[in-house]
Amino acid sequence: MTDTSTLPRGEGRSSTPGRRRARPPQKASGLPAWSIPYVLLIPGLLVIAALLLYPLVQMVIIAFQKVGLVQISGRRPATWVGFDNFTSILENDIFWSALRNTVVFAVLAVPLTLILGTAVGVLLQKLGRKMSLFVIIGIMFAWAVPPVAQGVIWRWLFDAEAGIINWALNLLPDWLSSLLFGRSDWTGEPWLNDAWSIYMVLIVCVVWAGFPFVAVSVLAGLKGVPAELYEAAKVDGSTPWRTFRKITFPLLKPVFAVLTVLSIIWDFKVFSQLFVLAGTNNREAYNLSMFAVTEAFKAPPKMGSGAAIAVVLTVILLIVTAAYIRQMFKQEEV
Repeated sequence: MTDTSTLPRGEGRSSTPGRRRARPPQKASGLPAWSIPYVLLIPGLLVIAALLLYPLVQMVIIAFQKVGLVQISGRRPATWVGFDNFTSILENDIFWSALRNTVVFAVLAVPLTLILGTAVGVLLQKLGRKMSLFVIIGIMFAWAVPPVAQGVIWRWLFDAEAGIINWALNLLPDWLSSLLFGRSDWTGEPWLNDAWSIYMVLIVCVVWAGFPFVAVSVLAGLKGVPAELYEAAKVDGSTPWRTFRKITFPLLKPVFAVLTVLSIIWDFKVFSQLFVLAGTNNREAYNLSMFAVTEAFKAPPKMGSGAAIAVVLTVILLIVTAAYIRQMFKQEEV
């Protein structure tokens, strides 16, 4: 038995056995607890305001002004013209042609990118670890290629004289080429002269560069799906398509929602690839981004009209994105 009478005061004795002594209270920051998260957000909000909000506000302001070469040089201040810039672009036939090209391109490119990316993501889930890593590295090279380089690559592939596509099509048997395409000779085919064929090449270019991001995102979502669900579906004799429709898609719906919104935004404002493939001389191949740039910078420069087109494109994207997100929320509630 230990004699505690000889121990210093406070040692070996405790009025509440089994409990640790309370730590001295730390000095408070002086801010209410509810305000700390908002204070921590201030640096990020300042960066967003400087890089995104300020240019956006300036774009809206310029859309209501007359800004030409005289105003850019500083010899005369910009003058307010109200909705004249919007009226002029809405009365321009090129605007409606560009709007049609933008919408049709997005309607085709977005589903193709999502379908191909989802298929590759599901395939990666079924591959072994080493092979999956090898395929991911390979496809991410395509996603990492800058947009201008993407346009250069596919412009060279579809070149009329030295393009590999015409060479490969000429290797097909005449009967097969005639059966599939209605012609057998592809020598000198000018793919990049007609607006329809330009957008066909552009769709291939954008889908090729965009599906790796979708595939990796879907693969990351699949890693969080419990394997027991797939095992139970397999025991019940479910087909792969039914398993995807009943298990994979409902659980990955938030992932698909984000990917769809991002794809819509990216494909609506495609510019660099189209600029490399078509240039600025073929007005039938304009989309809204190309039309905005040519109005703003091609002689004579009309910054107000270019900004007005950009505002219209931004509003369209906001409406489409809001409608899609609202529809997703309605489906979740159901």
